[in-house]
Amino acid sequence: MRIEIDKDLCCGAGTCVLLAPDVFDQNDEDGTVILLDATPGAEQRAAVEEAVVRCPTAVISIM
Repeated sequence: MRIEIDKDLCCGAGTCVLLAPDVFDQNDEDGTVILLDATPGAEQRAAVEEAVVRCPTAVISIM
């Protein structure tokens, strides 16, 4: 699994961080997403897929 994000569209809701904190973080200044691990292990797949579905601006993609 490889993850890509479009930071320009991120609204900083933080849902991804709540669902997969080992994969995503938020910028302290503007709250936008920071990708901590672009290729997380299979154990993170369900959490990342949930983050994709729940992201209000659909900035997360799984390749």
